[in-house]
Amino acid sequence: MRVLMLKQKMMVAVVLSLTAGCAVQPTGPGDAADQRGNVPEAVIAMAAPGQDVATARLVPEDGCYWYEHSGPVETTLLPLRTANGNPICVAREV
Repeated sequence: MRVLMLKQKMMVAVVLSLTAGCAVQPTGPGDAADQRGNVPEAVIAMAAPGQDVATARLVPEDGCYWYEHSGPVETTLLPLRTANGNPICVAREV
């Protein structure tokens, strides 16, 4: 019985140590992805109506603007789109 409990404790310790590295690290206050509302006027002019441009931000990983959509259950980041449905992104350097 004692050996079984020791095995269970060891398995729990191994699982916890393996999953500890899976946590998402929070971004700092100076990160570009967290600076809301810092959107150029040209981008705001291109954005289709019905999107919350006050929460829009440029995400450096893909070079596109995203905004926070507050739904009935959760708040989700959605791509900021033009009236034609195209995502609004910055030009990539070649």
